[in-house]
Amino acid sequence: MSRIRAALRPLSALALLIPLTACAGPAGGQGPAPGAKAAPGFPYTVTNCGVTSTYQAPPRRAVTMNQHATEILLALGLQDRMAGTAYLDDSVLPAYRTAYDGIAVLAERYPSKEVLLGADPDFVYGGYASAFDQGQGRDRAGLARAGIASRLSIEYCTPGRVGLAQLKTEIMEVARTFGVPERGAALVEEEQRRIDAVTARVKDRARPAVFVYDSGEASAFTSGGNGIGNEIVSLAGGANVFADLQDTFADVSWEKVVERGPEVVLIYDYGGTSVEAKKQRLLNDPALAEVPAVKNRRFVVLPLSSAVLGVRVADAVESLGRGLHPDAA
Repeated sequence: MSRIRAALRPLSALALLIPLTACAGPAGGQGPAPGAKAAPGFPYTVTNCGVTSTYQAPPRRAVTMNQHATEILLALGLQDRMAGTAYLDDSVLPAYRTAYDGIAVLAERYPSKEVLLGADPDFVYGGYASAFDQGQGRDRAGLARAGIASRLSIEYCTPGRVGLAQLKTEIMEVARTFGVPERGAALVEEEQRRIDAVTARVKDRARPAVFVYDSGEASAFTSGGNGIGNEIVSLAGGANVFADLQDTFADVSWEKVVERGPEVVLIYDYGGTSVEAKKQRLLNDPALAEVPAVKNRRFVVLPLSSAVLGVRVADAVESLGRGLHPDAA
């Protein structure tokens, strides 16, 4: 099963929980010591995916679940505030490897409730809705009752399209929660600078039609118009052939893929199915033989960790920009 499919499954359950937790407002961190001055900028109140939390002080023992959440904290230099991490899609960026190696890995995928609570977190940050699976005892309402604050990436609760404005919000709210807004501002500025350089190079180029292939056999699991993946394609100088789908990811028929005639296939690389196996699935399907991207074997690859709302958005735009417009690199 696609990892993204599994990640999206708990969304409806999460939506049911939001009204229960919206007023809970757990206090993040352990608060200032008795008689000590409050940290600058605190208390800080933020509403994230329907849950309002008030932080009396920055979190001290954060647990991150999903790679993009982990890498945001590492990019903000917060490894000393991390009590644990879990669930990588691939290797962390080389720049963060040393910091990552000093953090406890609680589980290869998601930790059990017992393991999670055993890390004694005061803050849990999930990249996908599946991080807060109620059936596994990790729901946000339950964590709040245990005095643990939480955050879910806003890619999974933003109505409509997700773009650079949401990336800025995600980074800045996390940075503000940890009391390092200046680090967040510097990170956002650097991401924007790199992305602007790519968009300037490709702005006058024809935009090839791009089909995003995440996974799928009987049908294709692809990127719709609402997720950051769609924005990455656009910023890199392409046009997502399924941008009209009002969802982050969606299943589509292969007939629809043929009908829309993509010129390029963007393959997401992760999990147990190799990029080569995905290519062969496309190349060996007679129904796809005349699709321009397949006929011309025009494939571009991105790691899944680059196609979500995290610090790799600029990396993804640069890499895909080179793949779509090699003469403009």
